[in-house]
Amino acid sequence: MATINFGGVPETVITRDEFPLSAALDLLKDETIAVIGYGVQGPGQALNMRDNGFRVIVGQRAGTPSWERALKDGWVPGESLFSIEEAADKGTIICNLLSDAGQIALWPTLQKYLTPGKTLYFSHGFGITFNDQTGIVPAQDIDVILVAPKGSGTSLRRLFVAGGGLNSSFAVFQDASGKAFEKAVAMGIGV
Repeated sequence: MATINFGGVPETVITRDEFPLSAALDLLKDETIAVIGYGVQGPGQALNMRDNGFRVIVGQRAGTPSWERALKDGWVPGESLFSIEEAADKGTIICNLLSDAGQIALWPTLQKYLTPGKTLYFSHGFGITFNDQTGIVPAQDIDVILVAPKGSGTSLRRLFVAGGGLNSSFAVFQDASGKAFEKAVAMGIGV
């Protein structure tokens, strides 16, 4: 690990040499990653993780342009593409990649599926950081992590397809399992 200064902010950096994809796959081998929302970040993250060998499903409202895009990207209804509720139920790592407004609106529904031992994942922190205003307050018996790619979902995917990658910031908001840090790093390597 190294500390690098990004615009005046020191960040801990973990490279793929230090934490290779094989270690990430091994750590998450029993997990089902449910990407909720197939808009800005969802496609890039879901496709990259799927192509890296992780077990990934997508939760999206049927009949929307994002559902159609998921179909075009090869997600199969009933196999890897589900309603938001069904994906949240099936997933063990729930990636809440909706907009801020979408996260707030969906929270009462999503919260029901965050059973003990699951992990809640964000890629931007407004909803969880300002939970006194958003109402997004997770139970104490789940992990809550953040992995925030330093670019758009389109850039994330484009660089992946070209054989590269994109740095991500990561953080642990809540560590119920004792493994939230490792999960965050593994997810960052996966995307």
